[in-house]
Amino acid sequence: MQNCLADNMYETDALVSQYCEFHYGDSYFGVENYPACCARLCCEIMAERKRGAALDLGCAVGRTSFELAREFSSVTGLDFSRRFIAVATRMAEEGKIAYEIPLEGELAAPVERRLAEFDLDAVRRRVKFYPGDALSLPQEFSGYDLIFAGNLIDRLKNPRVFLSAIHQRLVPGGLLVLTSPYTWLNEFTPRSEWLGGFSAGGRDFTTLEGLRTSLNPHFSILGKPRDIPFVIRETARKYQHSIAEMTVWERCR
Repeated sequence: MQNCLADNMYETDALVSQYCEFHYGDSYFGVENYPACCARLCCEIMAERKRGAALDLGCAVGRTSFELAREFSSVTGLDFSRRFIAVATRMAEEGKIAYEIPLEGELAAPVERRLAEFDLDAVRRRVKFYPGDALSLPQEFSGYDLIFAGNLIDRLKNPRVFLSAIHQRLVPGGLLVLTSPYTWLNEFTPRSEWLGGFSAGGRDFTTLEGLRTSLNPHFSILGKPRDIPFVIRETARKYQHSIAEMTVWERCR
């Protein structure tokens, strides 16, 4: 779910296909599928906790939502892009999607992916998808045991507003799991709203520091941050290799 400053870049056919492959395509260079990995880690973190309702914010085309449904009774996926939600909903309703992956230049190859390939077909009825804005969630999206916001925080117009209110959507003791490579860009987030990645007053400020400051009134961090690598395929010969940081926060107030 990305709240952008200008037109929503997540509505083009090329981006939709890229995210379909990112979520449901092959793994590359020995790096585990990122949406599935994030869901697996969330489930491990929640192993001794109630796994009732989960919210996947910025769910894109839905892989993490389906993976969470292996362990949770119900999962809600929300994203700012209606195109992403349309793909995720189609996967939930039909159990399959078709798209093209670019090879080189104007060449592309057709691809079909099915939830059954990932042993997820049986859980799709437990997942619902909705378009929405992380900065103005309707009140009914509340009462979650887990909220996962994957690669979202550095794509929000005002991340502090999001962080200051997200505790209201969790049950007491519920967990907020954030992942992000912290790629702050003015096209998404005005420089004045960055949580970190800048110097001021003679010292450097990291995003982790900004998260601690923003979440401290209502959350305590659990454990240490961990690195989660991911690969996004662009063409047959071009890939993005990034490393996100995962942090886990427990609602305590």
